[in-house]
Amino acid sequence: MQKALLSSTYFGPVQWYQKLYRYGKLYVEAYDSFTKQTYRNRCVIATTSGTQALTVPVERPVTTVCSDETATFGKCLMKDVRISDHGNWRHLHWNALASAYGESPFFEFYSDDIRPFFEGRWTFLYDFNMEICAKICDLIGIEPDVEPTSGYIPADSDALAGVADFRDVIRPKHPLPDAEFAPRRYYQVYERKHGFIPNLSILDLLFNMGNESLLYL
Repeated sequence: MQKALLSSTYFGPVQWYQKLYRYGKLYVEAYDSFTKQTYRNRCVIATTSGTQALTVPVERPVTTVCSDETATFGKCLMKDVRISDHGNWRHLHWNALASAYGESPFFEFYSDDIRPFFEGRWTFLYDFNMEICAKICDLIGIEPDVEPTSGYIPADSDALAGVADFRDVIRPKHPLPDAEFAPRRYYQVYERKHGFIPNLSILDLLFNMGNESLLYL
């Protein structure tokens, strides 16, 4: 059985969901240090003006001492990162999605399934992301064997033997090469204006292609 290790994502990119479809067993990292400006709390969508990043604001655990001078929350583990209510982000994210994809072929079909993630409250980002993952997989029609990690495994550890490590491969900035992923064109609402934009949030594929999304994974 092929196994893969992934970082947690917020409505992750098509590349991330490709791994869920193609690997028999997947582990989603819960014990790495939280890093800003990654897919852990950010997704990228297409709008009439180009791409737009939607970022979930997060809070440090009160017991964790972290430095604002670094790109990480110090020793703050992903599983302990809390979602902040700052900035009315849920309303803003949903409005951004409705504005960007309201005219897409399948937005109305899936909106009742996706909207609850912007109406409810989750305490921890990791739990929120895992529930998003479960719902998206259900909508696409895949049943991956996914579980959280039980501890952090360094990239050079023998424990990763036989496990494809995509934690540093799938990221918005400076991704590592991925020979398994070659973005393929599909219909996008704004393609005539911006050209095809590869590897956006899985929501872009879902709202544009509906039940044919599986064919692109």
